[in-house]
Amino acid sequence: MTLDLATLTGDYTIDPAHTTIGFVARHAMVTNVKGKFLDFDGSLHLDGSEPSNSTATIDVRMDSIDTGNADRDGHLKSADFFRTDEFPAMTFRSTKAESLGGDDYRITGDLSILGVTKPVTIDLEFNGAAKDPFGNERVGFEGKATILRSEWGLTWNAALETGGFLVSDKIKLNFDISAIKNA
Repeated sequence: MTLDLATLTGDYTIDPAHTTIGFVARHAMVTNVKGKFLDFDGSLHLDGSEPSNSTATIDVRMDSIDTGNADRDGHLKSADFFRTDEFPAMTFRSTKAESLGGDDYRITGDLSILGVTKPVTIDLEFNGAAKDPFGNERVGFEGKATILRSEWGLTWNAALETGGFLVSDKIKLNFDISAIKNA
């Protein structure tokens, strides 16, 4: 049974086993490096009849960063980047939600990294809602946003001999979210 978002209201818990919080950064000005976070939790409050009443929160453990390369992951956890010993979490708290029509939505909120909080806007597509084989009501969203890492104090870089820098300032954030309605 498929459910329509307009009929959904309630509190949902993000299912980390079926959710990806990822990012893409340009490396050496020639390729993209993709990564994700493996340890996080979050919640959604959905109000399908009045989407502006919907909210989202996400807490990410920064030590869980995974780019597929242990040395790079270690560098990202270090004082050059995320300083995970001092700042173990990245958080998002929504401040505004809006329907853009059809299955498209936009959520704006406060993203905190390294103790710096800045607004970020995430464009979302509603992927659907259904009862899973275990009787859970699930919803799915796919989202994306682009940030400049320097705005959060992530400024480490290395100049390239050919011009440009090793790591792009622009970071693309990607979200594939599955959430289960709370009992």
